[in-house]
Amino acid sequence: MNIIEIDGSQGEGGGQILRTSLSLAACYGKAIHIRHIRKGRKKPGLMRQHLACVNAIKQVCNAKVKGASIGSTEIEFIPAEIKAGDFHFSVGSAGSSTLVFQTVLPALLLAGKPSTLVLEGGTHNPMAPSFDFIKQAFLPVLAQMGVESLVSIERYGFYPLGAGKWSIKITPPKHYSKIKIEQRGELLSVQGHCIGSSIPGNVVVRERKQLLKKLGWAEETITTAKVNSLGSGNIVSLKVSYPKITEVIESIGAVGISSEQVANKAVEQLHRYQTLGAPVGEYLADQLLLPMVITKGGSFVTGPLSEHCRTNIAVIQQLTESVIKTEETVPKRKWRISVS
Repeated sequence: MNIIEIDGSQGEGGGQILRTSLSLAACYGKAIHIRHIRKGRKKPGLMRQHLACVNAIKQVCNAKVKGASIGSTEIEFIPAEIKAGDFHFSVGSAGSSTLVFQTVLPALLLAGKPSTLVLEGGTHNPMAPSFDFIKQAFLPVLAQMGVESLVSIERYGFYPLGAGKWSIKITPPKHYSKIKIEQRGELLSVQGHCIGSSIPGNVVVRERKQLLKKLGWAEETITTAKVNSLGSGNIVSLKVSYPKITEVIESIGAVGISSEQVANKAVEQLHRYQTLGAPVGEYLADQLLLPMVITKGGSFVTGPLSEHCRTNIAVIQQLTESVIKTEETVPKRKWRISVS
């Protein structure tokens, strides 16, 4: 079997190159060798959450792997047959469990049978999609493709302790549908949530007050809640729903950052999304590419393409025959991405 060489230092040089390469190698049965893993980061090589991704996809496709250890800057990955099943994946740190899920998802979409996953680790991390984002923004678009899912969270996992736990059942359809999300349409509903665990109660109260002041939404649309978690943590989440898309904007609290600053960051990100006018947000755009590539493709309109997204496209085009076209339709505001 020919081994395809992947340069992990290309583009933004982060963990997405590793995850995308592993996912597509499993889906298409291609042997790969990834070198310079995460060369663009302060601490290059595999960290615990990246190793969890490697081990998870290894289980799904019974792959042979060389070099899978903490700190390793290169691995060889030779996949075998994809199998659906019941899986339990644990990061073993506050590393993102949702990124582990997104690594194995494309292969499970091709498995032909339902799979159930239990995932442990971080659920609400600064540099990864949260559980809420997966549930409210990502999975609804998969549903438009024909994918059925049932998801629930048992325990939140905030940095630095992590230890969150959630589960999801994925049922692939017999026939996938092509998606087309090019217009945002009328705003249907808004919601805001200020969530905390083992923090002073006035933190989420102040966040809610600031959101009401800045957004002008009705009082009942913004709520506060205490959640089950083994560690302390805080997040502000804003959800805006349109006919074919829901965008989730999040801001995570941290020591030394005021409640008002956490709320203001979420508001600023929401205003940017609404001002651009594109239906698919920056992070969701990146995450939809792989499911579209391995199913029926389609198109969507998003805002300015991040370096993360451009790197993801480059890796996809190296490993597949898919054609991904990007077209700037409104200067500096809207890009149309089509996958065929």
